[in-house]
Amino acid sequence: MSMDMNFVESQFPALRQREFTYLDNAGGSLVLKGVAARVSDYLLTSSVQHGATYSKSAEARDKLRQAQESVARLINAKRPEEVVMGSSTTWLLRVLADAIGETLKPGDEIICSQSEHESNYGAWEKLTRRGVKVIPWPFDLVSFRLSTKTLQSLMTPKTKLVCCTHASNIFGTINPIREIADMVHANGAKLCVDSVAYAPHRLVDVQASDADFYVFSFYKVYGPHHAVMFGKYDELLKLPNQNHFFIAEDRIPYKLQPGNVNYELAYGCIGIEDYLLELGAKDGTTPRQKMAAAFDQITQQEELLSASLLNYLAAKNNVRIIGETSHAARLRVPTISFVVEGVDSESIVSQMDKFNIGIRYGDFYARRLVQALGLEKNNGVVRVSMVHYNTIAEVEKLISKLDAIL
Repeated sequence: MSMDMNFVESQFPALRQREFTYLDNAGGSLVLKGVAARVSDYLLTSSVQHGATYSKSAEARDKLRQAQESVARLINAKRPEEVVMGSSTTWLLRVLADAIGETLKPGDEIICSQSEHESNYGAWEKLTRRGVKVIPWPFDLVSFRLSTKTLQSLMTPKTKLVCCTHASNIFGTINPIREIADMVHANGAKLCVDSVAYAPHRLVDVQASDADFYVFSFYKVYGPHHAVMFGKYDELLKLPNQNHFFIAEDRIPYKLQPGNVNYELAYGCIGIEDYLLELGAKDGTTPRQKMAAAFDQITQQEELLSASLLNYLAAKNNVRIIGETSHAARLRVPTISFVVEGVDSESIVSQMDKFNIGIRYGDFYARRLVQALGLEKNNGVVRVSMVHYNTIAEVEKLISKLDAIL
């Protein structure tokens, strides 16, 4: 099945001219027009406080419920109450860490992978102030993968939680989350997964992953600056209230949404599902089948993009790809990082700016990963992050300019 690029481009207003080549999508994707339309609709027709008896308040409340139901379908949660929303992945993980922290005692252990964005490490490291031990889970320095064998060696009867990313925002490598979840649960612990770098590229299925908590940001998935944290219903029930003292412990997700959510941004997120349903309409019957078909198209397009850039980089003797070198979609997403021998990563990116090509350099808040690789001296990595609305022509333009720079 091939992707209708005319349809795709029509859904992203920022692509109308294509005068700018946007290859920094792991930092934040372009926004769907359907998302913006829903945000506007809420603000202009329903911007009242929830919880009142009058009809407009009830209408606004119903729109938030529609948003919860839409996100639940998108991630395959069993029920809308398992959808906790907030301003960012970082914020949601801080809320979760504070809640779980109240249930832990000194000496309890949390294992965090070293390939994490700081959101899924720093939040847990703060619990060391309470006597909790945070154990680093190193990645393989050759394969850039997380090893379940290494994880097993780190787990003890005191391990209460394991935290890892579904796909690294630097390596692009997809981790075997279900395999990890099975191991974690067999050892009596829980699993928290950061899916920020994975969710734009594959259809999320929290039930299949069996993660206890699963978090990502919508602004990486063609939506607004808003985020979602899935939690298994029984696990959310166990967590202490993080909202006002009079909020009941069974008020899920409200007890984990202090100050409540941003209503209009939550409602805007329905536009993501709308887009996927239309993109996959010809190849599916149920909503889930249509979204799966849409992501099949997305994966196929992104694999072509990855192959083009990775083949070029692999042929350059002075270039080192940081992460999975294969373009196979089962192994990676199209977030591709590299360094050039003896060259500061910033200098490459700054030269690219004049060509209206947006890429980025640095550690991307995965500082522990960059430190472990000894790449601080390079000013981090050069990162090219593509999504399905990018084209082979855009990658070829990047390669042409990059070749001249190198």
